[in-house]
Amino acid sequence: MYSFQQPKFTSLLSMHRSGVKMAWNVFKFCTALRGLGSIMILLVLGVVGVTYYAVVLTNYGPALLAGGLDSVIALSVLILFHSLLVMLLWSYFSVVFTDPGSVPPNWRPTIDEERGEADPLVGMESTNVQPDPNQRIRYCRKCNQLKPPRCHHCSVCGRCILKMDHHCVWVVNCVGALNYKYFLLFLFYTFLETTLVTASLLPHFIAFFSDGEIPGTPGSLATTFLAFVLNLAFALSVLGFLIMHISLVAANTTTIEAYEKKTTPKWRYDLGRRKNFEQVFGMDKKYWFIPAYSDEDIRKMPALQGLDYPSKPDFDSQ
Repeated sequence: MYSFQQPKFTSLLSMHRSGVKMAWNVFKFCTALRGLGSIMILLVLGVVGVTYYAVVLTNYGPALLAGGLDSVIALSVLILFHSLLVMLLWSYFSVVFTDPGSVPPNWRPTIDEERGEADPLVGMESTNVQPDPNQRIRYCRKCNQLKPPRCHHCSVCGRCILKMDHHCVWVVNCVGALNYKYFLLFLFYTFLETTLVTASLLPHFIAFFSDGEIPGTPGSLATTFLAFVLNLAFALSVLGFLIMHISLVAANTTTIEAYEKKTTPKWRYDLGRRKNFEQVFGMDKKYWFIPAYSDEDIRKMPALQGLDYPSKPDFDSQ
């Protein structure tokens, strides 16, 4: 009998040790992500700086003085370039400096607010809340607090984030209820800007492989080559990411929720594409393409606050 129990005990012990090691590695990984902060911001600004030097100072700025059609093309490129750059940086720093949304202290769900959510309440021994058996209220054992609908704990930030989508190292912040729109606009303007830069530098890039002499210093030529490659790579990668998030917005879901509800045929927060879009961008069309909300939208749409979300009437009736 002992010969059968001993291997089982040993395997359980090894599983426990591997689990502890995995948890420790994850902790170190999250700590490393916190330390990337200023480095990632400087990296983004460095790419912007290289691109600005290549487009404005090296190529299209001097072309303004050439006269004729070249000056008109250069002026058009520069106006569009600076317009998109302003919107890109505005959206980027809005994501960086906007809190994605935290659970208010002593938050408690209202009646029927959490009915139909995925996880039951756990850890209620440490609170005085007595849940309704017909409700499914979630509890975060790390933060020791109740979790609103669509809220998830971020191991990097060390707190629960309202309608968390993911933690993005590029913006050094979580993407959640209060800055998800800004993140989408950042992707949108980044794709437009990198596409414009790629198209405008393409003739200069092709000239590198021609037999003729290329005007410019070695430094300016190298910067032009580097800017073209970087912007082409970012345009392609951001395009795929942008398409993914457009599909998520159309279904009124997040990256985490899309993974969690793979086996769920219906989604309680899917209100139709138009209303799903408004749940993220607001109802005021004047504010759809800028990283801000109108006061009226903030007042009338609880979803923009991250604590309450409308759901399908058939789900509520069930």
